[in-house]
Amino acid sequence: MIPNPVKEQIQQAVDQTINSAKRVSGGSINQAAKVTLDDGATCFLKWNTSADPRMFIVEEKGLELLKSADTSLRIPAVLTTGQTDDGTGFLLQEFITEGRSKPNSARDFGRALAQLHKHHNDTFGLDHDNFIGRLPQSNTPNQNWVDFFIKERMEPQLRMATDSGKLGSDTVNSFKKMYEKLPDIFPDEPPSLLHGDLWGGNYFFNQDGNATIYDPAVYYGHREIELAFTHLFGGFPSNFYSAYEETYPLSSGFSKRKDIYNLYPLLVHTNLFGGSYGRQVEGIVRQF
Repeated sequence: MIPNPVKEQIQQAVDQTINSAKRVSGGSINQAAKVTLDDGATCFLKWNTSADPRMFIVEEKGLELLKSADTSLRIPAVLTTGQTDDGTGFLLQEFITEGRSKPNSARDFGRALAQLHKHHNDTFGLDHDNFIGRLPQSNTPNQNWVDFFIKERMEPQLRMATDSGKLGSDTVNSFKKMYEKLPDIFPDEPPSLLHGDLWGGNYFFNQDGNATIYDPAVYYGHREIELAFTHLFGGFPSNFYSAYEETYPLSSGFSKRKDIYNLYPLLVHTNLFGGSYGRQVEGIVRQF
């Protein structure tokens, strides 16, 4: 099941033998397994034979950055990452068992995310590029959120979508009209440390009821883009949002702005999966 070159590199890196492996879900793009090592430790392994192998290396950096914020969020510890000669990338991290939420789990999650967002930076972006899903994510630093949002978030994904024929020139023109209005729409805020890909599939509550987050696309951005993303695919529990607001209140009018922020993940999904995501993008941007 696990490619032999991946298995050999891992065993050499951790100086242990993989005693057992059981296939588990790795999301929409990766293969994954629950593995047991010589010392009895249970780990989560994921690998990808077709994506850029650097994807897992920068994911480890992102997890380390999130962990350095020292919040109550549970961040998986990475044991090793690497790539084989044939370009297969892999990541081995601790296995955290999923549990059930407890009465205060969602509220604690909202407060913890607010604390994460209170970690600020001088610029929007990051000192290295990374990935969202398997697509490259540019993090070239910028002092201005509007410029960063347009140049590093909208434009790369929009070009990809138009080059592949998933979106047309009329949609590009709609984006250009929207860009002119953004300075009057987005509230002025400092760059916040973001998970970057926070939706319902990238967190769970562990057996202690603590929020565990993983598969990040970390950068410093406007915190509203993170909150908007949590609403996109079904939303989080209502007390998650009330606890966030109590800890780090949002500027008024967020509900009117969230669709603009969600153009980014919707463009990403358009490029990855096509279909109705492109129509959602067109419906939002034509409002401007």
